[in-house]
Amino acid sequence: MTTRVASWLPLSAGERAVALEVLVHGPLSRTEIARRLSLSAGSLTRLTKPLIESGLLVEVPEGAAFAEVRQGRPSQPLDIVAESRSFVGFKITEDMVYGVVTTLRSEIVTRYDRPLTTHDPGEVADQLGEMTAELADSHPGLAGIGIGVGGLVQDRAVVGESPFLSWRDVRLAELVEERTGLPVVVENDVAALVEAETWFGAGRGLDRFVVLTIGAGIGYGLVLGGKRVPCAEEDRGFGRHWIVDPNGPLTPDGERGSAVSLLTIPSIRYQIRAATGRDLTYEEILAGAAREEPMPARVIDEAARALGTLVAQISNFAMPQKILLAGEGVGLMDVAGERVRETIRAHRHPLADPVPLETKVSDFHDWARGAAVLAIQVLVLGSYDG
Repeated sequence: MTTRVASWLPLSAGERAVALEVLVHGPLSRTEIARRLSLSAGSLTRLTKPLIESGLLVEVPEGAAFAEVRQGRPSQPLDIVAESRSFVGFKITEDMVYGVVTTLRSEIVTRYDRPLTTHDPGEVADQLGEMTAELADSHPGLAGIGIGVGGLVQDRAVVGESPFLSWRDVRLAELVEERTGLPVVVENDVAALVEAETWFGAGRGLDRFVVLTIGAGIGYGLVLGGKRVPCAEEDRGFGRHWIVDPNGPLTPDGERGSAVSLLTIPSIRYQIRAATGRDLTYEEILAGAAREEPMPARVIDEAARALGTLVAQISNFAMPQKILLAGEGVGLMDVAGERVRETIRAHRHPLADPVPLETKVSDFHDWARGAAVLAIQVLVLGSYDG
């Protein structure tokens, strides 16, 4: 069993606000923190004192960028002690557990993966406990665990339904806590990825931000006012009923012509297999399309048009400052990116600003990192309402 380490909980609302500001945007001078949070100098001093005493914040040597004088005395900027605690993040797929250890600022310092040979909840929890114990040998300051699962997650603790694992009402957080002695947070994997990108990635500092993932499924996350907007569909398979082309293909998953039937890796592979009898990998299909082989080229072109339509519709209605395209299916952009961009332009007003689309080549460790960010949010800085 892993020994639980001391945390900085509980923090008051004011202390949490200061800690969050420095964590996400620091190092910051005291004047800048006070300006951002509309605090007086006295109030800020009262709030930062316990944070410094607890070891969560530290004064760092000031440089030219942080030169600040108050009452004739220099004031050093404040920063988070990123290495003071470590966090474990797990991403559970149908056949693998991907694990990472991160710092308090979510930098990945260790990756550790193991095959998943059973879907029995107790045995999966045993495996997560074993992996955590092995990681604790080299990272003795583990402060918490975040777990990302595809499916419906309730109260950041119970997997209500996961089609990939054939789970219903699995109290995963409780099972893993029993085996590790550490606090555990469980969340839908897309929601976890969105949180990570909002705090530490492509959406950092943005008011309106969208994450769109393509891979085994379609994932969507919307950030407004700097906070993720929870929605039921993110847990139940986004895109199955978002009809992109009513005359599009019919596949086993998703309505005819839906984003899922046109864009997901299983649907693309199904279309090729149904048309040719060949069971090709996604990478082989992309390579065939790049060589202009007729069937792969046709399927990938339809997928690119579907993606462009989806991005344009999201931009038209959500008006984000940036859309991050991520997931294991983003190789589509390497082969058919121009078709995607052409379709976006065709579905936008001629005078509309260009869609700020960023593509991130990601793997399952990025999803695991997202789960670790949940642990940082909830287990160190207190209850986080998203």
